[in-house]
Amino acid sequence: MKVIIDTNSLLSLVRYYLPFDGQQVLFEFFKKKIADGEMIIIDKVLEQCKYNARGLVLEKLDYLTDKEFLKENKIPYHTDSILAPAPSKFLRQVDNQFVNRILKNKLTDTEYEVLKERYMEDADMKLILLCLNLSQGKTEDIYIVTEETESSNDNKLFKKIPAICKELTLNTITLPELIKLYTELDFSFN
Repeated sequence: MKVIIDTNSLLSLVRYYLPFDGQQVLFEFFKKKIADGEMIIIDKVLEQCKYNARGLVLEKLDYLTDKEFLKENKIPYHTDSILAPAPSKFLRQVDNQFVNRILKNKLTDTEYEVLKERYMEDADMKLILLCLNLSQGKTEDIYIVTEETESSNDNKLFKKIPAICKELTLNTITLPELIKLYTELDFSFN
């Protein structure tokens, strides 16, 4: 199993789980999974971690700022040249299926293209593109770990990760679901 984790899931980990992880079981477990390449941190997520919640994720998961650890384990996964397996088809899906049509209709073509270009470079889209690429011809399960919900769109131009993944038949799970999947993880809260 491989998982690609988003910024909000890492933030939830450090805010709501690690404070109760007195013996650092979760801390070490996540570190090992990241080092082994089973848990993927992309460059855009690592960049967001610097700014979200005043860098709390990088403060608490200090190995994500350890240059030796990052270099040795080839972290983060660089997404600057990642493309969809069928780029033309995917861009049509972005324009027709992944967009909030009501908001799109209020924009000029130029405004829409600028916002679409920005979204295509965003961490959410890079997570989806990586998952698409890793899923090609693979038999192992690949998940995007996200705390987003499919339904709420918060008046954003593009749909959220779970909604897009549902249309692309990609797997998404939440952080609690991920922790539950790891049967070798044995810990209790004090």
